[in-house]
Amino acid sequence: MRIAYVINTFEGGGAALPIPDIAGVFRQCGHDVHVAALCRRNGRAMPGLRRAGLEPMVLAADGAPISRQVASLDTWVRHVRPTHIWTSLTRATLLGQMVGAWRRIPVVSWQHNAFLLPANLALLRLMKDRSRIWVGDSAHVTALTRKRLALPDSRVLCWPIFRAWSDVAPASAWRPGEEVRIGSLGRLHAGKGYDVLCRALVQLRDVPGLPPYRVTIGGEGAEHARLQAFCQRHRLNNVRFVGYVEDTAAFLRQCHLYVQPSFYEGFCIAAHEAMNMGLPVMGSNVGEMGRSIVEGVTGWKLPPRQPDVLARRLDAILRQPWHLAGMGQAAREWVMRSFNAQAFNRAGSAIMQRMAG
Repeated sequence: MRIAYVINTFEGGGAALPIPDIAGVFRQCGHDVHVAALCRRNGRAMPGLRRAGLEPMVLAADGAPISRQVASLDTWVRHVRPTHIWTSLTRATLLGQMVGAWRRIPVVSWQHNAFLLPANLALLRLMKDRSRIWVGDSAHVTALTRKRLALPDSRVLCWPIFRAWSDVAPASAWRPGEEVRIGSLGRLHAGKGYDVLCRALVQLRDVPGLPPYRVTIGGEGAEHARLQAFCQRHRLNNVRFVGYVEDTAAFLRQCHLYVQPSFYEGFCIAAHEAMNMGLPVMGSNVGEMGRSIVEGVTGWKLPPRQPDVLARRLDAILRQPWHLAGMGQAAREWVMRSFNAQAFNRAGSAIMQRMAG
């Protein structure tokens, strides 16, 4: 097969950064793959694609009208001459379905989002039969896609988008006398719930008896200025915003605990990366985190949007930091069993076989 892989943008997010691993499975199965984005945005995923021997193609300028994007996609598809179009994220899916129908090329569509705008969901329902196979990037999104698009089981497959690192050194255990280092990675977007985390930290600011601790948040986005101003206004001097993190393993290796206060998630690669690095995760009970976090064993599940609950749980954890390392080891073992390279390759190969059939 010759696969034209099209995604919305080459931003450094959970849908674009794993493409080299995904393309590696395509190639291992003997297939050719070409990758394009409708527009570039920050382009942080592009260096990884080039290192993997893939030349990323940007089809239109940021902000280009949809008519320009679909025309450029059609031109690129005619140049690549694929046997299949693989789409990722809603806009790329809808435009890929249009081009696939024009050129009589079968389309496979990968779904990542637990939250969809009502207009996007309506369009996907209208166009659902233009994709022969739908793929969920997690068990949660697979079930959600099947339900909200009213698809039969035969047309929905699951390929968890995360492949665990088997050869990475884990984070160091907390030692008495150290400050407890708490980390989080994600876009500084309202849906990630960092305002809830900051409000919880305000409640803990003057609580007596807590050991020293520091919270480091890696990421960039529209909420950065507002969040930083909130922390300054409320004297949260132990909270740092460090911008986009290129080396997530190095960032996580410096932590003792990972926090993900999102309002909604699909897979949430960052939380699973943290577990892979031997960190317990305190995360909202949403998306795949609700399945991966084993309460009191690999971490703690919290209701989203509730800073009071988050503050109480953090208070209890900070008073017993010697438990973190053991829970982190359990999290690492669980992720390595569930999302190892063999499982990743097996799920992708099954989809390749279905596509070829």
